[in-house]
Amino acid sequence: MGIRESILLRVRIAFLLMAGFALTVLGRIFYLQVVEGDYWAKKAQENGLEYRVIKANRGNILADDGSLLVTSLPFYRVAIDPMLATDDIFTAGVDSLGILLATVFKDKDAADHTKDLRLARLEKRRYKLISKDLIDYHTKKKIEDFPIFREKFKGGGIFEKTEKRYKLFDELARRTLGFVANDTTGEINGKGLEFSFNRVLGGTDGQAIFQKIVGGQWKPVNDGSYIRPEDGIDIETTLNVDLQEKTEDALRKALIQHNAKFGTAILMEVETGEIKAMANLGKTENNEYTENNNYALNLAEPGSTFKIFTMAALLEEADGELNLNDTVETGNGTYQFFEKAVMTDPRKGGHGKINVQQVFERSSNIGISKLIFKYFRKEPQKFLDYMNQFGLTQAVDFQMIGETQPYIKTLADPTWSGATLPWMSVGYETKLTPLHTLMFCNALANKGKLLQPLLVRRTLYADNTVDEFTSKILSKKVCSDYTLEMMRKLMEGVVERGTASHIKGAPYKIAGKTGTAEKVENKEYTEKHYTSFVGYFPSDKPKYSCIVVIDDPSQAGRYGGIVAAPVFREIADFAVKHYVEENVMELGESVKDFPKVKAGNQQELRYLCEELGLFNLSYTKEDWVSGRLRGDTLKWVANPIKGATVPSVVGMSLKDAIFILENKGLKVSFSGKGKVVTQSLAIGSRLQKGKKINLRLG
Repeated sequence: MGIRESILLRVRIAFLLMAGFALTVLGRIFYLQVVEGDYWAKKAQENGLEYRVIKANRGNILADDGSLLVTSLPFYRVAIDPMLATDDIFTAGVDSLGILLATVFKDKDAADHTKDLRLARLEKRRYKLISKDLIDYHTKKKIEDFPIFREKFKGGGIFEKTEKRYKLFDELARRTLGFVANDTTGEINGKGLEFSFNRVLGGTDGQAIFQKIVGGQWKPVNDGSYIRPEDGIDIETTLNVDLQEKTEDALRKALIQHNAKFGTAILMEVETGEIKAMANLGKTENNEYTENNNYALNLAEPGSTFKIFTMAALLEEADGELNLNDTVETGNGTYQFFEKAVMTDPRKGGHGKINVQQVFERSSNIGISKLIFKYFRKEPQKFLDYMNQFGLTQAVDFQMIGETQPYIKTLADPTWSGATLPWMSVGYETKLTPLHTLMFCNALANKGKLLQPLLVRRTLYADNTVDEFTSKILSKKVCSDYTLEMMRKLMEGVVERGTASHIKGAPYKIAGKTGTAEKVENKEYTEKHYTSFVGYFPSDKPKYSCIVVIDDPSQAGRYGGIVAAPVFREIADFAVKHYVEENVMELGESVKDFPKVKAGNQQELRYLCEELGLFNLSYTKEDWVSGRLRGDTLKWVANPIKGATVPSVVGMSLKDAIFILENKGLKVSFSGKGKVVTQSLAIGSRLQKGKKINLRLG
């Protein structure tokens, strides 16, 4: 046999041996898992082994200034193995334990707690739930010192950890922030940002083999099967807490005043497309208003706010031939386009002959529809092309799940008729979301640049940016500069002389358009209305655009100028006062005497303000707070320091910061003088006792 044949033979023998070994291993695995699977599963259970998921810590949701909107705090369910303690320990401590448990869990008195513990031991139960109520970390440490529980390995105390999402501003932006939950099939569902960014916030769960040990506790078995969880990362939104609070407050007051069904209000920053506030309030069965639906993304016939699209299309198509002083005959308030197609104006007796500017300011349906008929009757597709150019034929592709495709009727639609074009021009036979209307209005304020609305600015881990988002430019120029200027004049006229004159007189200019659409029920128009107002301000140097929608007002008016426009004005007044550049110097001068420390113990801070004669309001009963300064008022909001996470001490005095951090088991170092400006450990990150935290004072 030659050398070549000898080598080949050895290779074949080696291959056959390896293949045989692999088949033997696979066969053994099959035998253990399939044939003897039940046997070994039973053995694992007898040995107290269990394959368990290690939940990842969920990321925080932040406001536009980095302050916490939503975070996760650890909570615990308390149970006990009543058989673990010796007779001496149990007998000596059970009565005292019952008394102390009654001070924490008030659903039972001390006698009932003691009776339940004795009965559970008599029945030789190995698990007794103390209460369904969850406790925080601070209370857990307190209970660990109770009789029986304090016996570290003989007391049988069981603390089952869970995390609860905590909204620092209670119901503020509740529907926008949203939630996640598991349905009956185990699938994850939810709403708002929590659901839309669940993959980012939720992280990745780990897994390990756990073994049950003394006291009913579980520990991971170090057998190489451990997979470490990857914690979720934070998302920083564009929401401004103060603007959101004002927007919700103004909207709620109007809904109550008009006994309306629901309402939404969105405030957008013109230049960036960032949404600074998004309020969605609906009436409950108890006649209260709560954030129960994202009405900002719901479709509806917009009514006369659609006339901003129509007028822009007219000005573009006329290409300078349409003058605002040109007249239109609107007659006595009715106009028949076809045999059964009669257009009407809300004003009894009509407007007669009026110019184009008055047609828009008075929101004349007849005037607008006659102009559209004149310019687009022969080629209606041109009008539809403008709607596409203005961003109305596609979903916004918003950062939140739940958006619906807009409905713009096309020539191919079997319901298209000769009356479709004039009726579409005044906001009927089409369906848009309020966000679509606001997006185009924002473009009119932003030199024609059509921006995709932005709600989440970036994702970050331990203050380091992971992904950054900016508003996508959908169109660099939706219309000519001439059209932009004419639209500004027309929309300013609506406020000064037209259907929104109820809100004129502001010390800044507003450009806007009212809307009042009759609602359809059972394919017929009713006396119920969908009222709205959309606009931007200050119109000579736009900073914000805003839309307000109030559905089915049944008291104190039914038109957009009376119902929705005042809400817009209230939001705008607040925004201009506190956030428009021209007022920054005035604001700075008015608050220069406020104390530098704006975070700490609420009782001490409020006492300090009262001694100095400073106006302050509290929105929480928590002991530790942070202050938000607006105008001449300090607003105190909760600054959660409990739980196994790193708290925020920014804004506190060094004394308060050291007191809190050292009580959390952290080692504190600092540099500088004054209040805490920055901290080295990320707010809301997992607490590790003994870890060093550096504070910079300034």
